[in-house]
Amino acid sequence: MKQLLLVIDMQNDFIDGALGTKEAVSILPNVIKRVQEFEGAVLFTRDTHFENYLETQEGRNLPVPHCIKGTPGWELQADLKALCEARQAAVLDKITFGAMDLPHYLKNQYPEGLAGVELIGLCTDICVISNAMLLKAFFPELPISVTASCCAGVTPQSHENALQAMNMCQIAVR
Repeated sequence: MKQLLLVIDMQNDFIDGALGTKEAVSILPNVIKRVQEFEGAVLFTRDTHFENYLETQEGRNLPVPHCIKGTPGWELQADLKALCEARQAAVLDKITFGAMDLPHYLKNQYPEGLAGVELIGLCTDICVISNAMLLKAFFPELPISVTASCCAGVTPQSHENALQAMNMCQIAVR
């Protein structure tokens, strides 16, 4: 059975664009290195919004247009995009914090199951935790981990809070 590295939303808008932070910029070398060195399968997610973003519930609660499909901010960071293409890794576009298609995709792609899933990416306190909890709900016996040095939250405090919450839900924090 394969190990899977799930790279969450390492897109330009979350790194140094509309919702970028210095913490997101600072983890980029760690994320690139982890993808380069990972020996199992790699899957990327891409936060995906549309022109009507401000009319959605998320847009009303976070009125900062970001990751609008087809824009430079929506694209994976250039080095990671190149690694994604070189590895022929799949990319799942997701319109919510958690990738609704992820459990179905994993069941179809890996019918024999997975040995474990490691999550890295952005933002720890929104999409990383949402996808970790989604996986935990659908695959309760699957070992799931999060690599803290390859994640960043909206703030350092919310990053730490999310790591603690995932740890309490039996998601290994490394």
